[in-house]
Amino acid sequence: MSNGHTFTIEVNPKIPRRLARLEELATNLWYSWDRPTRTLFARLHPGLWDAVGHNPKLFLRRIDEQRLVDAVDDQVFLATYNRVLSAYDTYHAEPMRPTGQETLREQDLVAYFCFEFGLHESFPIYSGGLGILAGDHCKAASDMRLPFVAVGLLYRQGYFTQTINSEGQQVATYYDADFDDLPVQPVRQDDGSELHVKVPLAGRQVAVKVWEATIGHVRLLLLDTDLEENTPEDRDITHQLYGGDRHTRIRQEIILGIGGPRALTAMGLKPTVWHINEGHAAFLILERIRMLRAGGLDFASALEAVAVNTVFTTHTPVPAGHDHFAQDMIETYFRDFLPELGLSREEFIALGRKDDAPDFNMTALAIRGSRHHNGVSRIHGEVSARICADLWPQIDPAENPMSYVTNGVHVPTFLALEWAELFDQFLGYEWRHRMSDVSYWAKIDQIPDHLFWSVHQSLKSQMLQLVRHRIAHQHLRNHGSQAHLDRMFRHADPANPNVLTIGFARRFATYKRATLLFENLDWLREILADGERPVLFIFAGKAHPADQPGQELIRQIYHIMHMPEFVGKVLLAEGYDLNMARRLVAGVDVWLNNPIYPLEASGTSGMKAGINGVLNLSVLDGWWGEGYDGKNGWAIKPAPENMDEYRRNKEDSQTLYELLQDQVIPLYYKRDKFGYSPEWVKMAKTSIATLLPRFNSGRMVGEYVSRFYLPAAKAGRRYAESGFANARTLAAWKERVRAAWGGVALRRVDTPKRRIRFGDEVRFEVAARLNGLDPADVVVEMLMTRANKYHIKDAHHYRFSFDRVDSETGEHRFVLDLAPSLCGRLDYRIRAYPAHALLTHPLEMGLMVWL
Repeated sequence: MSNGHTFTIEVNPKIPRRLARLEELATNLWYSWDRPTRTLFARLHPGLWDAVGHNPKLFLRRIDEQRLVDAVDDQVFLATYNRVLSAYDTYHAEPMRPTGQETLREQDLVAYFCFEFGLHESFPIYSGGLGILAGDHCKAASDMRLPFVAVGLLYRQGYFTQTINSEGQQVATYYDADFDDLPVQPVRQDDGSELHVKVPLAGRQVAVKVWEATIGHVRLLLLDTDLEENTPEDRDITHQLYGGDRHTRIRQEIILGIGGPRALTAMGLKPTVWHINEGHAAFLILERIRMLRAGGLDFASALEAVAVNTVFTTHTPVPAGHDHFAQDMIETYFRDFLPELGLSREEFIALGRKDDAPDFNMTALAIRGSRHHNGVSRIHGEVSARICADLWPQIDPAENPMSYVTNGVHVPTFLALEWAELFDQFLGYEWRHRMSDVSYWAKIDQIPDHLFWSVHQSLKSQMLQLVRHRIAHQHLRNHGSQAHLDRMFRHADPANPNVLTIGFARRFATYKRATLLFENLDWLREILADGERPVLFIFAGKAHPADQPGQELIRQIYHIMHMPEFVGKVLLAEGYDLNMARRLVAGVDVWLNNPIYPLEASGTSGMKAGINGVLNLSVLDGWWGEGYDGKNGWAIKPAPENMDEYRRNKEDSQTLYELLQDQVIPLYYKRDKFGYSPEWVKMAKTSIATLLPRFNSGRMVGEYVSRFYLPAAKAGRRYAESGFANARTLAAWKERVRAAWGGVALRRVDTPKRRIRFGDEVRFEVAARLNGLDPADVVVEMLMTRANKYHIKDAHHYRFSFDRVDSETGEHRFVLDLAPSLCGRLDYRIRAYPAHALLTHPLEMGLMVWL
């Protein structure tokens, strides 16, 4: 018997005038880092707040109107509401504090392009570290009042929701978002109509709708192809984050890279700095060149004008991780674009050529189309310089233009409110404005140990409650027994959080080695057998649905979690998201990270843990290679890179077991009469004092401003002067240098001296065949260092001066009069490279000749 069709209607409450600004609070992602704002919504209906995934906009659509009416008469709620509004208004009205350093002009604008943005769990357009980093970058830009606009894609399906079944298998479920539920609104034109732009795609035009989200002071523009006027295939382009095949990926990258600049132009926004965060958005280089070509500039000059104010950040530590597309695919999508660029097919493909590989490489395009390039930690900068070395073929990787800016995390987002309140009490409110003042943070010692420990234990209790809730839901859904659940939770007791708790939570990629802890189960059993010093390990994280090896790691941990000897000592929680991440990084005692060196580009979860007084136990890779000082955590010195996988895992796991057994566990349980370890507390304080001022996103974005954004904006203006005269000049000069460089050579003219006294001056003389170049076009240089210790980075540099033209040979003579500042046996080498005042980096052409 049929009961008929069920229809649905949603009845939204009318928000009382007294609470009208709740809607404003719900649509500004300021709430993503202001916990009092989120708490304000939760107070109205805690159950609904959890049910809607902490989404304030959706919450206001679904709450019973009576609760809002009652809140108007609730003086406690109104007082909280007024405090939140006061903080919100103060943040948005407060002028930027003078720092004493030069910053961007008001007429400047940084356009920051990224494939994903991780701002809050209620806004699921991110998958992992890249997105969280981009979100933190935007938040810090807002805090600093930078002229800044971000550009990304608005996905109907963000990253998946994870559950784990009774076999330990990850189950990925995707949900289509209703954009009415998200903190976005369409960008509208002056006539009130929605802004749409057109993007060429394989011989057709795709319509793209532009949405806008607000992140404090910062605008985030998001592009969407799900429009009726598009074909079903094109509507699907922005449907899923990292979904589909290679065609989907290149289409998404075209929409972002070409649609993004067109959206900015349509809105009247004129960026003076363009920041490509990972290679996905590199096609914007082509669109910007196309616009300059339409204005009459030749391709080479347009490339220089575009590159000089473009910043490229790479996050990928392995060559295979850089996006690349087959040449025929590139030709399919850009065939109609080539005439507008004025390039042949071969010239176009050359823009993306790397290592003589046949595919079009997006990192190669990004580097050729930018003059400011960086990795995201010191180690990753060195790795990236080697990976990209062929783009500067005659330059040693240690000297090529690849630099680094170590990542940082947004402290207001990831520092637990309880810590912030404790800092207010003992450090004063000014700590918020002195986050990068290393000496200031020594004041953390003023906090009494017992209060410090009490805050940590409170956060640990909150974390255990969340983990128990997630695991209980998972266990009972999989028809597990209550008795077994009780056994699993024997060490995860929120009422008695006195068990050493170690957390591992991140993307389950194989190089992160989530199962390294289980390399030697016998040794681990021994470590965990001490009933007087129990240890609890908590694991969480997602593997990409296409990553079967990553999913196998989850199955292995699930299996070990249910082995009798590990029940209650190893927990695996499903549904890892930003909410759980915030709890874990603030609540565990130790943060474990053991990637394969040097594959951790930076890593930021350990930073989030460290600023919350959680101690890092990590391989010396990524940021920890800079953060570890011997007193703020523990370091796993990695096995050599050339070691085979079996031996490397054995070596690194042995170090891990020894640290746990000999240092971590004994220190935690070295408790005094008050029930905690004073030495542990001292190390936790040191963690905050040394890591928070160095690894916050304010410091990170400040470095981008001083080292990249300011120089890029200035150079961009300089190149654009007088109809791009300087861009034309440099392009013509580079063409002349490249044509001549194959015939440039050096020879020694003077007779080398073998021994001199300290203080004596020696003349060195070199004859250079310049093949038509002028002496001003080159630098002739000596590099000197101590014998047998030749490192280019450590060498002393001395420039030769042009002396004369040899009338017989036509060679140009260069001389150097030098009294060496070092004693002992010295090595020196002599070289020449192109030089021009308009170059951004002295070695950007990648050309060099050695004697």
